[in-house]
Amino acid sequence: MRLLLLAAQFASAPSNLRAQVPAADASRMPPPGWVGSPKQYDALKVSADLMIPTRDGKRMATDVYRPARNGVPVAQPLPVLLNRTPYNKAALAELAMWYAERGYVVALQDTRGRYKSEGTFSKVQPADATDGYDVIEWLAKQPYANGTVGMWGTSFSAHTAAGAAQYNPPSLKSVVLNMGGLANGWDHGVRYRGTYEMGRQLTWAWSQLLADARSPDVKALLTKEKVEDWYNVQPMRRGLNPLSVDSQYEGWYFDFFEHADYDAYWKDPMLAWDEHYAETSDIPMMHVGGWYDIFTAGTFKNFTELRKLKKTPQRIVIGPWTHGGNNRSYAGDVAYGDSAGIVDFLTDFHLRWFDHYLKGVPNRVDKDPAVRVFVMGSGDGRKDANGRLLHGGYWRTSHAWPVTGTRMVPYYFHADGSLQSTKPKALQSKTTYTFDPRHPVPTIGGGASARLKDGAYNQREDPRFPPSAAPWLPLRSRADVVVFQTEPLAEDMTVIGPITVKLFASATTVDADFTAKLVDVYPSSTDWPGGFDLNITDAIVRGRYRATRDHAVMLQPGRVYEFTIDPFPTANVFKKGHRIRVDISSSNFPRFDVNPNTGEPLGKNRRMVTTDISIQHSATYPSHIVLPLAPARP
Repeated sequence: MRLLLLAAQFASAPSNLRAQVPAADASRMPPPGWVGSPKQYDALKVSADLMIPTRDGKRMATDVYRPARNGVPVAQPLPVLLNRTPYNKAALAELAMWYAERGYVVALQDTRGRYKSEGTFSKVQPADATDGYDVIEWLAKQPYANGTVGMWGTSFSAHTAAGAAQYNPPSLKSVVLNMGGLANGWDHGVRYRGTYEMGRQLTWAWSQLLADARSPDVKALLTKEKVEDWYNVQPMRRGLNPLSVDSQYEGWYFDFFEHADYDAYWKDPMLAWDEHYAETSDIPMMHVGGWYDIFTAGTFKNFTELRKLKKTPQRIVIGPWTHGGNNRSYAGDVAYGDSAGIVDFLTDFHLRWFDHYLKGVPNRVDKDPAVRVFVMGSGDGRKDANGRLLHGGYWRTSHAWPVTGTRMVPYYFHADGSLQSTKPKALQSKTTYTFDPRHPVPTIGGGASARLKDGAYNQREDPRFPPSAAPWLPLRSRADVVVFQTEPLAEDMTVIGPITVKLFASATTVDADFTAKLVDVYPSSTDWPGGFDLNITDAIVRGRYRATRDHAVMLQPGRVYEFTIDPFPTANVFKKGHRIRVDISSSNFPRFDVNPNTGEPLGKNRRMVTTDISIQHSATYPSHIVLPLAPARP
């Protein structure tokens, strides 16, 4: 894979493409004027809205592009590349032509119920997986195909590819999954350890409903009323909210919200790949993600578990990216240097992989290291020309995950707010705060979703992040955020791998949430008076699902429990003079729904009550974070 420097030509999609694809997806297009590998053929769109049948009789609208010479498709059977998208296949036409010019038949397809395809759309439905199987095998049998099919896609398109692979279609030979291929939607991506990823699901439903709306009145409603205005109307009620104009969108939004226990509902192939690893195709897969992507945990789980089970190569590439931002060198208000973005991500990056695994080209892609991650944090911290913190970083490869030589080291919370490698000695010690669900801690970046301003930001309330409020103070100033931090580091510390927080805590209510956030604390400087509190990774757990997921078990008020909180894996150099910080609280809104603390059925509460949370930091209950300390940069 070539990691090209970002240059002046870097931009998002051409304007004609941006108009046809959601804003979060626009950056997934090749940059304007990108050429990359030399073309071998002309390209010809040979079919528009070709209706490919599936097993239940519904037909999927498909555009087919073929290599051509002098306006005539070449007769030689060739590999097929398939992309199935709910966002209008026309948006990928330019990319399809690029691949066709390099010797691939390309099929772009609207998923079931979208645009020209038949059937009824649902955000999650088993038919998306079986449709993929049926379409793969239909395409493989066409005279222009050589029986070999590869799939690629970002986000939803990656989910459809993963779903098809779970049914092991004989003609599917390789996939590249970018920021998708959900490992388990109850665990992350839809719900999150018992909470609901409310902000992302609501904004996705709102934006797609607006895009699909044919009625001028519906468009006017969803334009006049902003999704942000409805964040605090929680929980919304069925039939009493703007999504009610379309029962389909309202239906799955509330099904996700109210279906809190992990049962058969969540084990569908499109929601729980980890329930179907064994039957998944044994084919080469590239798993691509970002440290600030919404599916990072699943990307790592899919890679590690399939690597154990399958004989064919599994590869993972993780950059300092938000959802779909592979070709960017920044995330939020933080920049990582020119090497961070892969300019040719959807072109030569993919082509090299498919050339080897679909055509047998001896380009040594099979010799690439299994793991390639971007380690954040080698920058000097100044403010760049765009006003972003230059955090910097570098690419690192490994044949193992975590990288060889990594030590899992606990850092303990202490009563004085310190974070130390030594355990606390006091037999009894705790810090208590009051959490009021009417005034939640606002989501400031993270792996939230592009529509919630994901990425890296100074952890301070800001008008860009509702429900932040003036006077825009740092989150660490809040009474319901408990901070534990190291002294300024005497030397650089490299953290690469999974993060775990073991929290011993009690609540005065029958339910409560517990959040943990890992922060790289920059000292005060000329560019950043007061420093910069850079969010690295975070997570949440709902008390009633602390030990079980198939059913809720309420808390006994006042009883101390052990909560395991698993932030997404990360890779960051905490530089000399910085502090490592862990923030503990009980909300991260609107990314996650707020726990009303009452124990009522989730999504149907009528009341909210405050709770007192006691964080234990004693020899008896040594709350701590486990950091994967890796060898320094080779």
